[in-house]
Amino acid sequence: MRLYLAVAVLMLAFVAYTEAQEDTIEQKFVAFRDHMTEMSKSLAEKAKTTFEQFQTSDLAVQSKNWFQEQIESLKAKVREISQ
Repeated sequence: MRLYLAVAVLMLAFVAYTEAQEDTIEQKFVAFRDHMTEMSKSLAEKAKTTFEQFQTSDLAVQSKNWFQEQIESLKAKVREISQ
């Protein structure tokens, strides 16, 4: 009888210990929220860095200059026609 009682007490202690180790649903949602927040911040920083690198790239600068030249030449032609 003592053996059964000892096993039952050990099983109850084991169950109590394992339940104490598990996170609650609320804790899991908080951890998920924190993970998503960090991931979105990281993604935003990477996007910002990539956009800044693209703005200063040779292709972007040359394209901007070409468009400005085309707009200026179009304005000059419009002035010639209107006079």
